[in-house]
Formats: sequence, C-alpha cells, structure tokens
Amino acid sequence: MIKKILTTTLFAAFILMSCKEKPKQENTDSTITETVEHINDDIVVTTSTNKDGEKLELEFNNTKGTATVNINGEAIELLAEKAASGIWYKNDRYELRGKGNDIELKKDGKVIYKYADDIVDLEVKNEKGDVLNMTFNNSKGTVEAYLNGGEQIELLAEKAASGIWFKNDNYELRGKSNKYNLTKDGKTIFKN
Repeated sequence: MIKKILTTTLFAAFILMSCKEKPKQENTDSTITETVEHINDDIVVTTSTNKDGEKLELEFNNTKGTATVNINGEAIELLAEKAASGIWYKNDRYELRGKGNDIELKKDGKVIYKYADDIVDLEVKNEKGDVLNMTFNNSKGTVEAYLNGGEQIELLAEKAASGIWFKNDNYELRGKSNKYNLTKDGKTIFKN
C-alpha cells in the first residue's frame, strides 16, 4: 500500500514538473558575453595600518604573480620577484617587500609606507637557574615562550586585571613587573 502511494506521488510530481512553462526570453537577438578574470585565481586581500594610521590595501593574485597596492587612493600594479624569504613585488617605480606581518613600500627608492609588529624579547631566570625566554608580539597579542631552551610554547593574550596573562590549552603565563609564573596543566613549572 505504501509502495503504491509513493509511486503515485512521484508520478504526479513528474507530471507537474514537466507541465511548467519555460520562462520567456525577451531579447533573443543579442548575445551577452561576460569575462570573469578572477574566478579561478588564488587571490588574497589584506589591509595593513601602521602606527601613524596610514592604511595600505593589498590584493595578491598568486596565480598571476601580481599584487595591487592601494595607498592614498592610488592603485599600483606590481609583479612578483623571487625573494629569499617573505614577499617581493616591484615595478619601475615601486617596490613592496615583507615578511610575516612586517611590510615596506618604497617609491623611487624612498620608503613611503612601513609597518612592523611591536616585538619585545625578554629573558628571565629564577633562583634554581631555570631560564624562560619570551618573545612578545604586542601587535598580535601572542607570546612564544621557551623554558630552558626547550619546545616552543605559543600562547594567546587574555584580559588580565593587572599585569599580563597568556594561555593555551595546557599552559598559562602570568606576570607583573619583572615576576613571571608559567604553569602547565595547573602545575607551576617556572617562577621567578
């Protein structure tokens, strides 16, 4: 019985779908051709704002090896160059270089835009002789910590009532003035 109902329902649906009118086309004499250039390109768009509040808009087309830089309302097309590390794009007048978040744009050899992360390196020791090296990226709100030259511990900033507080799933780093406490799974592994 259920099989009969399902068959009847499906048959009715097919009939209704086939009876629908085709949409009317008004202008069949003209042909419209659109060219979409970026449909298969690997494009990355980003914006950088330096400490002076200047904004640099960047569009990288990794498929074509180009970058479009927009600064002060001017769009500048650059071609990729082979960089030892980071990025390097240039044309006759402009040169764009960068690594990580750091970026520099030159016009005719003169720097017209520069952004660099606010990085602070710090080393502290405790009375046991343990050494905690920390690289704070204040722009990104991160710290990379190394206890006695061991594994890299990457932590993200948290909102602290006072001092600093960084953490990940296993580690927590807290500090105030020149005193730091690093814990792993709730147990203190460094304190000065």
